[in-house]
Amino acid sequence: MKIGLLIFGLAGLLALISFMPPLAGRLRLPYSVLLAVVGFVLGVIIHVHGWAPGVIGDYLDTLQHFEVSSETFLFVFLPVLLFETALATNIRRLMDDISPILVMAVVAVVVCTVAVGVSLSAISSYGLVACLMLGAIVATTDPGAVVSIFREVGAPRRLTNLVEGEALFNDAASIALYTVLVAALIDGSPISELTIVKDFLISFLGGGLAGFVMGSGATMLFRWLRGWPAAEITLTVALAYLAFFISEYYLDVSGVVATVIAGLVVGSNGRTRMSPTTFEQLEGAWGQFGFWANSLIFLLAAMLIPRMMAEITWVEVFLILVLYVVTMAARALVVFGLLPLMGRLRLSTQVSPAYRTVMLAGGLRGAVSLALALAVTEQSAILHVDRQFIAVATTGFVLLTLFVNGMSLRALITRLGLNQLSPVDRALRDQAQVVELAVLRDRIDEVARNEHIVAPVLERLHAVFDAGQAGVDAAQLHQLSDDEKVAVGMGILAGREEELYFDNLKEQLLGWRTAEALLARAERLSDAVRARGLAGFEAALAADLQYSRSLRLAVWVHHLTGWQFWLVRGLTRRFGLLMAKWSVARRLIPFARSDVQPLLGEAVTDIIIKAHQRRLDLLEEALQALVLQYPRYAQTLQEAYLARMARTFERLRYRDMLGQNLISGETYADLIRQVEARWGPLERYGQLDITLSAEVLVSRVSFFEGLDEALRAAIVKALKPRLVLPGQEIVPRVRRSRAMVIVASGAVLLDLPDGTTAELGSGQIFGEIALVMDRDFEARARSLGYSRLLMLPEADFRRLQQQYPALRERIEAIVHQRMRAIEVWEEFERGERQHEPLPDLRPAPEADLS
Repeated sequence: MKIGLLIFGLAGLLALISFMPPLAGRLRLPYSVLLAVVGFVLGVIIHVHGWAPGVIGDYLDTLQHFEVSSETFLFVFLPVLLFETALATNIRRLMDDISPILVMAVVAVVVCTVAVGVSLSAISSYGLVACLMLGAIVATTDPGAVVSIFREVGAPRRLTNLVEGEALFNDAASIALYTVLVAALIDGSPISELTIVKDFLISFLGGGLAGFVMGSGATMLFRWLRGWPAAEITLTVALAYLAFFISEYYLDVSGVVATVIAGLVVGSNGRTRMSPTTFEQLEGAWGQFGFWANSLIFLLAAMLIPRMMAEITWVEVFLILVLYVVTMAARALVVFGLLPLMGRLRLSTQVSPAYRTVMLAGGLRGAVSLALALAVTEQSAILHVDRQFIAVATTGFVLLTLFVNGMSLRALITRLGLNQLSPVDRALRDQAQVVELAVLRDRIDEVARNEHIVAPVLERLHAVFDAGQAGVDAAQLHQLSDDEKVAVGMGILAGREEELYFDNLKEQLLGWRTAEALLARAERLSDAVRARGLAGFEAALAADLQYSRSLRLAVWVHHLTGWQFWLVRGLTRRFGLLMAKWSVARRLIPFARSDVQPLLGEAVTDIIIKAHQRRLDLLEEALQALVLQYPRYAQTLQEAYLARMARTFERLRYRDMLGQNLISGETYADLIRQVEARWGPLERYGQLDITLSAEVLVSRVSFFEGLDEALRAAIVKALKPRLVLPGQEIVPRVRRSRAMVIVASGAVLLDLPDGTTAELGSGQIFGEIALVMDRDFEARARSLGYSRLLMLPEADFRRLQQQYPALRERIEAIVHQRMRAIEVWEEFERGERQHEPLPDLRPAPEADLS
């Protein structure tokens, strides 16, 4: 076909589908059902279009000569469909229900394939392999029609996630089984269950790994393309096709899974790696690409239906009905049998009966099944009778699911009440309406006064306000418990926190790494408060303030090897995260007072504010511990933060001036260059100096004052510097050897065996008595801040004592002083038991040891 005629045909189809969404809405038909009807009608017309005049006849003739092959569907349209759906999927929500999703995407495909293959081969003359292939083809679901109905009737978001998640992965399972069965049918080789399982796992897991690597590589490249939206969006289009093609042809793994995983990676990381405005454009662009691909693939597939159904017989009609019943029964077995069982065994999240009912009915089939059936008809090595049966049965089955399941799905959702708001949401809706109508009424009155609008007009508007308020059940909010109201308010603030982090990213007040961590943390907090309210908030807060695994691992690596780089990065990252969290937490409390209180009342808002104030106090405490230890770096962070804010405000002001035509585009560009030059140097954070050099720390410890240079050099060589985190337990050991510990900076709390405590500060030591007395250290030591310690292993301790009498005398003096203190304390304890009061002569363990 000439390229001009191809463009002519595609342009006409695009013009046609542009009218389909509004028409489907007016007819209250699922969009995919309408596309199937229109495509079927077009398929009939293009074979009898001799009556059509002029350009219409030429257009229909162009469509008749369209060469629509299975590869067109699989390699042109499928990567776009998969990538667009994955890009719009919230990966955290997907992972919350990954168990039931994988059950429906993998187990359900296998069960459907086996059930169809065994049942149809038993009642027909077709072979087992051909029937199994048919089962694999019809096992893949198409979420397009289902999701459009969900959105139209307001179905719960989790139900949509389950259906979309299933469709994302079951294409891979279905196509993998299909590929193995095609090879078996062509070669005539026997089916090996072990081979099928092995090939499927390699294809599925290999595709996931390939997609993750390519998606991660693309997100790294976004940093180089940042600021060039067209280039960034183009890279995502290339990624969708490259992930599919390279995986299929060069890696011999599933291109479907690779494309899905690549889309999920870009969707989860893209909003922080690329500029926020570009990500918004990306979502809009891919929404358009997805609409084109979904509409064209369905329309073109439906146009093939008349040709594929031309040779249908009554026997095949009966087999199609059996196929429908068996497929639905196999799906019901998984939905109502396996999913509840896994839920009871805690191998999967719970899925309610209402959700499972909709998931059963929502297993519509669509263009992918038709494309696979078309691919079978192109395999000349397969018997014609098998090809014809698979094509007819698939087409008939797809039409049954569209017209039976698709047409009844809306009524089923309504019948189950899944389109209804919960009591909490209804109460919040009504209260919000009462508050906003009152505010809006005052604003309209003010406008009417300023514009001198006559009273009769304003009275008619007041009647509308009165009618709106009269239709609100204001008592619903009072029927909610305080716990329910608190959970609602906490959810509102969690959502607001996520918005503030994203706003800071847009304004370039946060780097992408920091924003990525904060947004993920905000999503976890939101999930926790929506699931468990105030208790979930407290649990999430405790987890959020803990030291990350990477920082703890960095501390361990430093203790083991002395390597500081990873530890410096971990502390720097914690510093930045705490500052960002603290800044946003301060803004949430006024927001709760101004926006949440009118909805939920003062008493509930006070509970919410109290919880957030406690969080703010804990953040300040954690941040202050770092600021006290590293004040110079804290000043650098504050300076960089203010510089970023100043740069943002100045850029926004110049943008406003450009929008008001106060300055030209050339002037604006020059001003922006000056802004970057002015504030750029101040935005750099600098380097956190944790100062863990033994030589530097020794020079700051009074214990070592007065020692000769040779002894100091020997001590420096033997000491092992350590950094311990607040609350971390200190074990006076270096690997398996006991050690004496010197506090170079910070503070250490000793829990003594007699139940008392002692606090040690800079310059003080502990663990020396255990070495002198040759026994284990009995006290429990914990760091009160970011403490820097010097560890002297037992072997070096004894060697230095023997070689340097001055050190031995100093340590013996300390040991004698402490042993005397212990003796006095024991005498005091005996006197207390005998009712003989003694003066408190016990010296503090943290006495100056210099």
